[in-house]
Amino acid sequence: MTIELDHRTPRAFVDPYAADPANAAWPAPVTPGRDGDYLLPPPNPTERLSILIDPRDQRRLDLHAALTAAGIPPWPEDRDAIDQLSALPASINATLQRWLHHTT
Repeated sequence: MTIELDHRTPRAFVDPYAADPANAAWPAPVTPGRDGDYLLPPPNPTERLSILIDPRDQRRLDLHAALTAAGIPPWPEDRDAIDQLSALPASINATLQRWLHHTT
């Protein structure tokens, strides 16, 4: 089966995200600060909270980050497996993260 395309009919490309600067719905960005940052000022170390994260929670967060960095973002149904892996000793968790780091 052969599909023939009609290339004789001109079609205009329409970019739905293009905006006329004169009629833009979004305001123009503000002038950057001295350091070129548009967002938040740097954190003040004296205002930091002194809350410690449980080592198991830290391993869980590190494992999420390692999986995502390796191109394997965890799905919601992976939560139980990640929780179980986070319960293992820190040395095993470090080995898992090292393996994931070498996949990228």
